[in-house]
Amino acid sequence: MSVHDELTSVQRSLDEVFRSLGRLEKQLGTGGLEMRRVRADANHLRESVALLRDAAASPSAPTRPELVTISDTPYDSALWSDSDDEGLGARDRRAP
Repeated sequence: MSVHDELTSVQRSLDEVFRSLGRLEKQLGTGGLEMRRVRADANHLRESVALLRDAAASPSAPTRPELVTISDTPYDSALWSDSDDEGLGARDRRAP
């Protein structure tokens, strides 16, 4: 199945969840904390599916960043010849 087909299937299932929640609310009422929590979770799912649909539809979908290989060979010690030791100052001077 394509991504579009999968998202459509998820959307249909989510619509069915909302219909079932509506029937439950008629029987249990909307005042309970549990029902409000389930309704909020379902709304978050709906928003997330909409974001997924938008991301899948955009032609510039984010790709994985290019990996950079870091060599295992040690750095040249000359790179650190004029550097300060953190908290100690320069090598040829006293610490403050």
